[in-house]
Amino acid sequence: MKLHITSETGRLQGVIVHTPGPEISLVDPETKDELLFDDIIFEEDARREHLDMLELFRTVMPDDAPILELTDLARETMQDADIRRSFAEQLSQELYFENLHPVLEDLKQLDADHLLRFTIEGRIHERGRFRLHPTPNLIFTRDLAAVVGDHIILPNAAKRARVREFLLMELIARHHPLFASVREKTISIPKGQSLEGGDVLVVSEKVVLVGMSERTTFSGLIHVAEQLFATGVEQVLAVDIPKKRSSMHLDTIFTFADDDECVVFPQAITETEHNVVEIYSSGNNGVQVQTHVSLKQALEQVLGKPLHFIRCGGERHTDQLREQWTDGANLFCLAPGVVVGYERNTKTFEELDKHGYRVMDQQSFLGEFQGVDDAGRKRFDPEKEGKVAIMFEGHELCRGRGGARCMTLPVLRS
Repeated sequence: MKLHITSETGRLQGVIVHTPGPEISLVDPETKDELLFDDIIFEEDARREHLDMLELFRTVMPDDAPILELTDLARETMQDADIRRSFAEQLSQELYFENLHPVLEDLKQLDADHLLRFTIEGRIHERGRFRLHPTPNLIFTRDLAAVVGDHIILPNAAKRARVREFLLMELIARHHPLFASVREKTISIPKGQSLEGGDVLVVSEKVVLVGMSERTTFSGLIHVAEQLFATGVEQVLAVDIPKKRSSMHLDTIFTFADDDECVVFPQAITETEHNVVEIYSSGNNGVQVQTHVSLKQALEQVLGKPLHFIRCGGERHTDQLREQWTDGANLFCLAPGVVVGYERNTKTFEELDKHGYRVMDQQSFLGEFQGVDDAGRKRFDPEKEGKVAIMFEGHELCRGRGGARCMTLPVLRS
């Protein structure tokens, strides 16, 4: 499969996810803050909710389009003993603050399953003397990379709690056959700089949005922008967003629902001015910049068409705050005008309904479109069905502070 992404809305044809596992149950009230969680999560319900979300994906995606589990890709990569030993050494070097040196030789001797378990759960053996914290944020695969055109950005984690996740993604990208088409087309970031995939939105072949958030440094953004210009991207719109937990990435306050429609958190997007800088290459003169009054004005100018901004949470300020906190703006587009999000964000779905979306819960959607059988159900055709907004249950998943877009790493769209 050739990896290729040139929009946020093209029909999804390949995606990497991580369904919650035992690492979720290893988070406790004393470690949750250090592990970047606002609450502890019930693993069984979170897993069920995630699998239900993936069932929606399968119903919209083409029959042969893969949903890839990150752990499966990592396990396949680790079948090579030399790669395992090299990865163990990298863990020891990059996690210098954990002092893995005393157990490095033990790590080098682990098979693929046990080394992967140690990386994710922090345990060598069930009753082993050496343990690390788990990596519960692995569920948010979006942050670990970003496919832009036929290139891939391999960023650096902004927080120590997530370093192992980014190392796993780098391992896969460097060695798994899935990434063969982008292996020589990698955009990396120097040590000391950070950028996370939740801050990267691919608007078109020529335009990329990058959020300047609490997780993405200015130097990381500029370094990536310069490399993107060499791939054919013409403009990078840098969006300065509040450096707060509630808006840790750009996609927590802004996502695309269709080619010309976006769901936005008003307080940080439509009610904020002079927070967008257009960065572009001017040949021998290097990088040039231009400021814009608003994100809407900037996008409309570079795309040459009007855009419609749909309010997360509807009209009331309190509802906007509540639903942005539960990822109402973090919708994931499965095809043009076909989005999924948490059902608890009722005001956001009411706004989508006002803009012509057919709002359906997951049971109704699957009942109507999941395959063809004697009951007369039909396959979903995004070109025939029009705009659809699908609600799925996420009462446990949303405790981790991430929605459907956060939990997906698209690698191929039509």
